Amino acid sequence: MRFLTLRTCSGELYGRAVGWWTIGQLGSGHRRIQSGALMAVTAVRAADSRQRFIDAAIGLFTRHSFAGTSLQMIADEVGVTKSAVHHHFRTREELLNAVVEPLLGEVRRAVEAAEGKRGRRARAERMLTGFVDLAVRNRLLVPMLVGDPGPIEMLRSRTEVSDLVNRMIMLLADLDPGVGGWIKADMVMAGIAGGMSARSSGLDDDVLRRYLIEASRRTLGLRAPRCLT
Repeated sequence: MRFLTLRTCSGELYGRAVGWWTIGQLGSGHRRIQSGALMAVTAVRAADSRQRFIDAAIGLFTRHSFAGTSLQMIADEVGVTKSAVHHHFRTREELLNAVVEPLLGEVRRAVEAAEGKRGRRARAERMLTGFVDLAVRNRLLVPMLVGDPGPIEMLRSRTEVSDLVNRMIMLLADLDPGVGGWIKADMVMAGIAGGMSARSSGLDDDVLRRYLIEASRRTLGLRAPRCLT
């Protein structure tokens, strides 16, 4: 009987020990969930702040040029201190890289899609329409990058960017092998950026896209695909 009582007591003690250990584990798990949720919220807020600085930078670079824009101006535009900008971007160059990277990704995908087409006219058509599409989606950014010496110099210093631009130009220039083809391709790229000036700011995206593509095709001597004629 004593043996049974001892087993019963041990069982009770064991049960109590397991119960307290389980509660402790649940409490620890709850704290981990709270910590994870807090980290997720913090990450979202940091990403939102970063994007606000990028959006403000695009507007200021467009109005005042890259060289004419300071981190303090960006902080003032967003309504924060300069140290808040420094938390994400130590220099204007870092901020410019953050501005440019998403666009470079779009250009890279457009170039790869064009290179996958059969026939030089199909490749040129795909490159032209792909570039016009991304240019219209980025009406402020593309003209600034093409017309501002600061970003141009920085982008030229990056080998992967220079190679990407050369691939893009080659897809258009291949329509007319030789110097004439390269000149036409350069004119088209510069013209697309220039076509998104203040005078065209009121145009609907689809209307602007149509005019840019039609003018570019005429310059390149590129006929519209049969399904569009």
